[in-house]
Parts: sequence; C-alpha cells; structure tokens
Amino acid sequence: MLAIGAHAPEFTLPDADGKSVSLKALLKHGPLVLYFYPADFTAGCTREACQIRDLRPQIESAGLQVAGVSPQTPESHRAFREKYHLPFILLSDVDRFVIRMYGVRGPFGFGVRRATFLISPAGQIVNAVAADLRIGVHARFVRQAAAEPPCSPERR
Repeated sequence: MLAIGAHAPEFTLPDADGKSVSLKALLKHGPLVLYFYPADFTAGCTREACQIRDLRPQIESAGLQVAGVSPQTPESHRAFREKYHLPFILLSDVDRFVIRMYGVRGPFGFGVRRATFLISPAGQIVNAVAADLRIGVHARFVRQAAAEPPCSPERR
C-alpha cells in the first residue's frame, strides 16, 4: 500500500457511464477520498458505499471529492450506483492496473484490499487506511477527512 507522503500515481479509468476519468481531473475540484473495494453488491462493500453516501453533507461542506475503485465493469458500477443512490464516482479497474499501482491487491494477489486514501489537490497522499473487513474504520476515516480536509484549490 502506498505510504502517507507519497505522490499518488496518475491514472485514467472508465466511470460507471463509460467516460474516462483521470486522477488529475478529479483533483482539479479539490482534495479526494479515493477508496478501493472488492466488489459491487457484496454485503460489506454495499455497507461501506452507503456509509460514505450518508456522509455526503459533511463531505461536500469540506470540499472533498469521492471516488471508488473496484475491478467490476462500468455496467456493474452503474447498476450499483443506481440501486443505492450513490452520489460519487465509481471507477472500473477491470485489469487491476490501478489496484496494483496503489498496492491494494488482496492476499496472494487475489481480490482487492479495502483501502482508503486522502489525496491533496497537489497529488500527495495525506492519509491512508487499510482495514479490510472492518468497514466502520473507513467511514470514520472519511468522517475525519471531512472534519480536517487538506487545502482545496479555493482555500489556497
């Protein structure tokens, strides 16, 4: 897993609508909570996504952006987003290229670790957590990030 203080690797992935989205484009709007999760529609991943969804007022007032990354297709992400009314971007990493870049492959190279990064507008990893099965840890991480966000472009 990438260390705090490291530069977040640039990437471009398709979103739930098949549009290409880059890290650079996401960071233009302010600090980013980038979270990796194993799969759409699983109990744990659904709970995590809904917890982040329910933090939307705090996230928006802090000027944070949110994007989730998993290896499912854009079509799966679109169905997941629509079913649970997720107000953030879901990115499709079918080849697991970004998952490898961020060091969040699962044990023995299988699956994806549940990991969350807070990335500053300059592309620096300000904070990170990998708690795998402890889903509540990620919601607390996002809540804390919203309480103390790194500088957004408007606040510089």
